[in-house]
Amino acid sequence: MDHSRAPVLEALQDFRRRGDVVFGPPGHKQGRGVDPRVAEVVGEDVFRSDVLLLNGLDDRRESQGVLDQAQELMADAVGAERAFFSTCGSSLSVKTAMLAVAGPGEKLLLSRNAHKSVIAAVVVNGVEPIWVHPKFDTERHLAHPPEPDDVRARLDEHPDAKGMLLITPTDWGTCADVRGVAEACHAAGVPLIVDEAWGAHLPFHPELPVWGIDAGADLVVTSVHKMGGAIEQSSVFHLQHDRISPEVLKQREDLLGTTSASSLVYATLDGWRRQMAEHGRELLDGALRRALRIRKAVADLPGLEPMGSEVVAEGLAAAYDPLKLVIDVRGLGISGMQAAEWLRTACHVDVGGSDTCRISASITHADDDTTERVLLDALRALVEQADGLERRPAVRLPEPAALELEQARLPRDAFFGPAEHVSAKDAVGRISAETISPYPPGVPAVAPGEVINAEVVDYLRSGVAHGVLVPDAADPSLETFRVVARGPHD
Repeated sequence: MDHSRAPVLEALQDFRRRGDVVFGPPGHKQGRGVDPRVAEVVGEDVFRSDVLLLNGLDDRRESQGVLDQAQELMADAVGAERAFFSTCGSSLSVKTAMLAVAGPGEKLLLSRNAHKSVIAAVVVNGVEPIWVHPKFDTERHLAHPPEPDDVRARLDEHPDAKGMLLITPTDWGTCADVRGVAEACHAAGVPLIVDEAWGAHLPFHPELPVWGIDAGADLVVTSVHKMGGAIEQSSVFHLQHDRISPEVLKQREDLLGTTSASSLVYATLDGWRRQMAEHGRELLDGALRRALRIRKAVADLPGLEPMGSEVVAEGLAAAYDPLKLVIDVRGLGISGMQAAEWLRTACHVDVGGSDTCRISASITHADDDTTERVLLDALRALVEQADGLERRPAVRLPEPAALELEQARLPRDAFFGPAEHVSAKDAVGRISAETISPYPPGVPAVAPGEVINAEVVDYLRSGVAHGVLVPDAADPSLETFRVVARGPHD
């Protein structure tokens, strides 16, 4: 296929060249009605390019096939059979993918280190989750993806499960044995969905971890805004084999997706595909060299310990994305949250993620010598100034087994059923009616329907005292917990 083409961008260029006068949405009329104070910050071109697909980039019948052509080019570029663009982010794409495999009341295997969007999908879709627990790294207090044997065992226990959702790479860059998990699922006659939100770049360089489609997954969801060159909310479904019907996937997406899709997302997805198809290898070559150089420089800084391929050598993960720079800061006597806050305040450097132990920075094809220097200068300054940072109350990290909570009720039933608020002390032993996700990275410590234990309460409350953000809890202070109400005979 001709990857010099960019059908959405070409259609947008044609629209702007023609000078069409639009009497439908958006109401700003390609920027004519925008407050100049807004345009000064955002830029007038954003509004000029904010055009509907119907009677805009294409005609009423979509007879030009603008979007179809762009999606066909995307599928060809990454080796998938089909590709579908989504403008609602992978949070919605994952919900759609799950619903294309398992409906209300049906079982679906899920990695328990899933993002809160997966838990939300379990609640909204009404599926029965069969949790596959991750491989826990006690030294780093980090969850790596589950292994094929873990998946195989759960499929043996639940032969009526409809499929599996695997999260890889994790927020911290560690990757699953996707091929092995796919083989386990296919041997059981079920499809594998891969939530590869952090892996949109993987198809375009052989030194990166294996791309889910190449490893045999049936459906792969990517967030191109995370490691690629498209704007926020840009997501793509990649489909192959015959275990998931493209018709069913499209209908489920139509059920959940917006009817006012953003041409800005479509256009930047289209342009990023063209860039990667034409120049991805050389651009990612440069990013990989830069990441290696930065990692070596960080390793020489006292108190900082970058994570890398040793997690693979130790048998904790199948692969590691070298473009994800994960730095343990505990040697400085501070937490990752403190490091992230200081870097932003003192150096105007915003890292990608932080938790009790570490910070992360994504190195992409967009980085250059200037951003490399800024990051390293900021990290050197952090090392020099760490002794002067206020010591906050410690976060009491539980043993891995304490994080594997008992699922006592279906998440949907617990979330939508009668609930009450109880004190943190009285929440122990009760069934949660809410999702509680320390953020970032937004992996729930407690999901609806799980039995809350004392260790998790202590962990969460000590985290809040330290400064951890828990945005989805009904009471973010965690003085109280929202739990399933007890009946008269409980």
